[in-house]
Amino acid sequence: MDSNEAKQLVMNGYKLYQDKKMDELLALYHDDVEWVGPDSDFLPFAGTFHGKTGVVQFFTKLNQSQEALKFEPQQFIADGDKVVVMGTATWQVRANGQTYENPWVHIFTIRDGKVARFEQFYNAAVPETAIRSGQNASASQDASLRH
Repeated sequence: MDSNEAKQLVMNGYKLYQDKKMDELLALYHDDVEWVGPDSDFLPFAGTFHGKTGVVQFFTKLNQSQEALKFEPQQFIADGDKVVVMGTATWQVRANGQTYENPWVHIFTIRDGKVARFEQFYNAAVPETAIRSGQNASASQDASLRH
């Protein structure tokens, strides 16, 4: 698979995610995919997940915790077996209604036409603050946080 095909694979994955076609999205991943994100004691969807089962766990925890109000991949860079995507998202915490914006970077490693590794980078302090603000009775629930 060349760089352009790898880039198209990743672009297709974002479209499937936005269309909530999770079974089709999972088909783009290797059975032994490694899904890596920042560690956090406060984010249920943080850390590393292994295999397709782990990816399902990640998305389940993410969906239970928050809803994407806007999820926008903005730039795709492909080189060899790597595709780097930069974007931004606006999330709403389900438990308290807090919203926040956070830019992100995703790095995909492609092997044999499927995603073998996914790494995500974002400022974990932003969602941690949004989630924890709901645990504080004096916090304003309609305040917005921005990175």
